[in-house]
Amino acid sequence: MNEDNKPKVRFFTIDADEAGQRIDNYLLKTLKGVPKSMIYRLLRKGEIRVNKKRTKPEYKVAAEDMVRVAPIRVSEKSTHVSTSLNVVSELESKILYEDEVLLIINKPSGMAVHGGSGVNFGVIEALRALRPQSKMLELVHRLDRDTSGCLVVAKKRSALRNLHEQLRKKNVQKFYQALVKGRWSPKITKVTEGLKKNDLKSGERIVVVDNINGKESETRYKIIQHYDGATLVRAFPVTGRTHQIRVHCQTKGHPIAFDPKYGSEPFDEQMKDAGLNRLFLHATSIEFTHPRTEKRLKVEAPLDNVLANTLKQLSKTTK
Repeated sequence: MNEDNKPKVRFFTIDADEAGQRIDNYLLKTLKGVPKSMIYRLLRKGEIRVNKKRTKPEYKVAAEDMVRVAPIRVSEKSTHVSTSLNVVSELESKILYEDEVLLIINKPSGMAVHGGSGVNFGVIEALRALRPQSKMLELVHRLDRDTSGCLVVAKKRSALRNLHEQLRKKNVQKFYQALVKGRWSPKITKVTEGLKKNDLKSGERIVVVDNINGKESETRYKIIQHYDGATLVRAFPVTGRTHQIRVHCQTKGHPIAFDPKYGSEPFDEQMKDAGLNRLFLHATSIEFTHPRTEKRLKVEAPLDNVLANTLKQLSKTTK
């Protein structure tokens, strides 16, 4: 084996922004490609030390801590993302806002937010490939694979913690646009059906309405435009449950166009004639208090050409 290719001892100094997190979580993010089981084994055997001492997984790192990692060999092929791929290089043009602590992107439909479950890579891995100089890029929240629109990525751990706290306190406002089947009634301004996740044998996840065992959920709706056979609505999810907007639309008899799990095939065929070929659910805007400036920041994501052109093909109605 070439000397240059041999694994070497690695040292990491914890900076103020990284302080406060558990050592196991820090190592999972820092040692790319190293399985979680290996990290725990190395901690147990004392091959990962903090300030020359053995440490336990629950230890919370502090600023200026020196972390020593014994030589380990891992395959990082699975995490390599080529920036020459069109889907990766085009993400650069999808960035809506960026500063020293945040990046907000207009996520394309059909791209997962992260790799796994048969997906080689997602938005976060692609952004890391495009921003190799960034020490940290982490998802603040998630969007379903087929949903497009505003997705926030933190470039500093302090920003990630701050925004997670804002999400918990419901200080973040996320608005979506959805094209749904039929004529949405102006009387439906709020849906509060409880939601329960079910994992099928195939591994597929389906969410069902369950007001007894499901989690409390709330989505607020406003009509943007009625069309012949369809309605464009604005959805504001007060809670953030899996598939919440999609199931809440379905339960009111207005499934979203091209929803593969909760949709209507006849409605999809109708929308196909208007040029639609993807889920019509788009995160149009997000608003929160900026972690550094402490001023409210609102970022909007335009509809992609497929969604915008579909609306142009539909006939508006007022009745």
